[in-house]
Amino acid sequence: VFVSASVPTGVGWFRRHLLELLRRTAIHGESNSVLIVGPRGAGKTTVSRGKNEFKVQKNLLQVHLNGLLQTDDRIALKEITRQLHLENVVGDKVFGSFAENLAFLLEALKKGNRSSSCPVLFVLDEFDLFAHHKNQTLLYNLFDVSQSAQAPIAVVGVTCRLDVLELLEKRVKSRFSHRQIHLLSSLNFTQYLERVWTQLSLPDSFPDKKFAQEWNAGVKTLCEDKSVEEVLQRHFNSSKDFRSLHMLLMLCLSRVSVAKPTIKPADLLEASRMCFADTTANMLHGLSILELCLVIAMKHLNDVYEGEPFNLQMVHNEFKKFLHRKSNSMYNFEQPVVMKAFEHLQQLELIRPVDGSSAKVQREYQLMRLTLDHSQIMEALQKYPQCPTDIKQWAMSAFG
Repeated sequence: VFVSASVPTGVGWFRRHLLELLRRTAIHGESNSVLIVGPRGAGKTTVSRGKNEFKVQKNLLQVHLNGLLQTDDRIALKEITRQLHLENVVGDKVFGSFAENLAFLLEALKKGNRSSSCPVLFVLDEFDLFAHHKNQTLLYNLFDVSQSAQAPIAVVGVTCRLDVLELLEKRVKSRFSHRQIHLLSSLNFTQYLERVWTQLSLPDSFPDKKFAQEWNAGVKTLCEDKSVEEVLQRHFNSSKDFRSLHMLLMLCLSRVSVAKPTIKPADLLEASRMCFADTTANMLHGLSILELCLVIAMKHLNDVYEGEPFNLQMVHNEFKKFLHRKSNSMYNFEQPVVMKAFEHLQQLELIRPVDGSSAKVQREYQLMRLTLDHSQIMEALQKYPQCPTDIKQWAMSAFG
């Protein structure tokens, strides 16, 4: 009997243990379920390598689902049917429930002697997103099949969320094996730098030997630069995910040209600035003057009422105070126009409704919160193209 426990481990142990679970399913017809939990970039995609190693030995059918793609159970079931190549078997049959449909698919995998079924591996990437499906029907039925031994299946969930079990309904949680493997990244900064060197260097097989030598010498010089090391250290501290590192290096390489055939430290600094850019604050650069004024009015309301929620009417009144002081008719807008601008800010998620606010309240009085802080607004104002001086002064004033 396997002891259900959370086991912090490395990639090697992770692969061996996962292969053992799959072997039990494929050879002994033992159904299993397991969750792989760990931060992005920790090596959870070893699931793919592990199952491919095992596929050479046994006929283990594989179904890959991703919570970002299969956003509801209907789409997920269609994808399961496609990956198991059972479209012709299902045909135009109509099923009463998800459970009946899944049971029919697994029944269709029965071997010729009707005594045993082909083992199936279900890999659910972004597992936590499946918990948001209506009634968690997909998870319930997969775990139910794995627990009741209706057919030999292995369910492997891959997620970054440590609290993923708290998302599961009681009936789903009771059918899960509670077997978890916590995968931790053991990467250090020296290995991170080596990865940079490996990714940027040209191989010995590169046709132009002279260019390869010059390029690799330039990469070595780049990696030894103190400013470059500081930038890479910042990225390493922020995220050990190699995908974010590859994005940084790709931005550097995109600046290489015939006229500038090497990567300079300045290129890496600029790429880093782009990676760490505040995307929310950048959205302010595309706002209209009216929308920008409403954001500044919200900022002043936050300052005055110490972060308490506000509504459109309060924001509009604050904006009118500014217009009255300036006696400037240039910014006079009708109420419907102001409301439209306010709704656009909500669509951009720069403001959001207060949780639990009543849907029956008129839009003008629905309580909202600003998702931007003071520094983001002020930084965006400095970069806003041709921002009027009086609006900048209004934003910087303490009294609003």
